[in-house]
Amino acid sequence: MRNEDRIKIGFLLFDGFPMACLTSVIEPLRAANEIAGQEAFCWSLLSERQQKIRSSAGVRFEAEQSLADCKDIDILFLLSSPTSGFDNTTVGNGALRSLGRHGTVLGGISGGVFPLVRSGVMGGQPVSVHWCYEAAFLAEFPEVDSRSEVIVKTATRYTAAGAAAGFDLALHLIEDRLGGDVAHEVACWFQHPMMRGAGVRQQVPTTTAPETGDSLPPLVSRCVDLFAGHMSDPISIAEAAQKIGVTPRQVERAFKQATGQSPSHYYRAMRMKAARQMVVYTKDPIADIAAAIGYGSVAPLVTHYRSAFGLSPSEDRRRINRFRVEGNAPLPSV
Repeated sequence: MRNEDRIKIGFLLFDGFPMACLTSVIEPLRAANEIAGQEAFCWSLLSERQQKIRSSAGVRFEAEQSLADCKDIDILFLLSSPTSGFDNTTVGNGALRSLGRHGTVLGGISGGVFPLVRSGVMGGQPVSVHWCYEAAFLAEFPEVDSRSEVIVKTATRYTAAGAAAGFDLALHLIEDRLGGDVAHEVACWFQHPMMRGAGVRQQVPTTTAPETGDSLPPLVSRCVDLFAGHMSDPISIAEAAQKIGVTPRQVERAFKQATGQSPSHYYRAMRMKAARQMVVYTKDPIADIAAAIGYGSVAPLVTHYRSAFGLSPSEDRRRINRFRVEGNAPLPSV
């Protein structure tokens, strides 16, 4: 990063970007400037051709610069939905690679990691991927080191898993530039309870009943981790129990008590969530999606998908694509 008095940050916006991710980074930086009594941070909004951009909430933003005119910038964050991309891929990706070569730190927040990785600038570096995009990301980028941490930060690449993670990342920038006292005061301004950093995993919703809370018992949690590692090659409950060193009956009881479901139904729900991510955020054929979550044919996927979501994968994709055309925005963004 360039050693200048101000840290210059650009936000490269794509249609359908989550507006909360933009404000969650800008607002703490703005507050830090006020608290410190200096312009430690400045920022600008960019788009590919300096065209207006429409957020996922339908609010339009006026870009101040085009990507081609983006010069002398310290950090560039990409904000988008997973399906967003450049109109001119060759020129857009080339511009990002050029910025990276010339010392700009490149980053992505939430769905912005998709065009970031597509551009070829990550070069084997790890990426923070929001849990709701995980299956789609792995389907498109199976060789990329994707992580469930809220923030993944290297010397030249910053990625964050969503709007709250973007706030945490902004606090880290403030701490690095202005010190921990200012970062703490900014967090208090916004009643942000803590600054999360590298190694902190995302909170992921479970199918537990509301009164059971966020955490799962250790036995159930270990089974869930096993299930997550066996999406394309599902294991039986007996196999999971054997790997953990308990009986299938113990697994059944633990899941019933913690989630109100049998482990097999919980496992199927995990696979259906992964399938829906791929239906929503990729263009993969339904047969490929079925194979990716361990089905030998499309028929059982369709049956279980319809049971989970009320319509078939193809119907769900048509509905989503119809929304994109009529609403001129991707669905959904976090």
